[in-house]
Amino acid sequence: MQINVKGKHLEITEAIDSYVRKKCERLVRYFDQVQSIDCVIEKENNGFHVEFIVDVEHHEDFIVNYRDADLYAAIDLAVDREARVISEHKKRMRDHKHGG
Repeated sequence: MQINVKGKHLEITEAIDSYVRKKCERLVRYFDQVQSIDCVIEKENNGFHVEFIVDVEHHEDFIVNYRDADLYAAIDLAVDREARVISEHKKRMRDHKHGG
């Protein structure tokens, strides 16, 4: 699985990069068909905008956005939201496959 971390108006430090990678490893536990994860972190006037784009097999990308004044809080909450979206997709697939 490939994880890309990009910054807009912000330099991605080693600490930010390792934090995002550690958090993204959680997502594979929810759905094993994750192929790549792109994280775009943008510095805004009132805080940070974090966007996760998760590419999975046989489905369009899952995109989650989150804004917060604290960068690490924005990353945590965006990953939590992405995990919920992926697990709901997995549940829908499983229910559809098993008839209900």
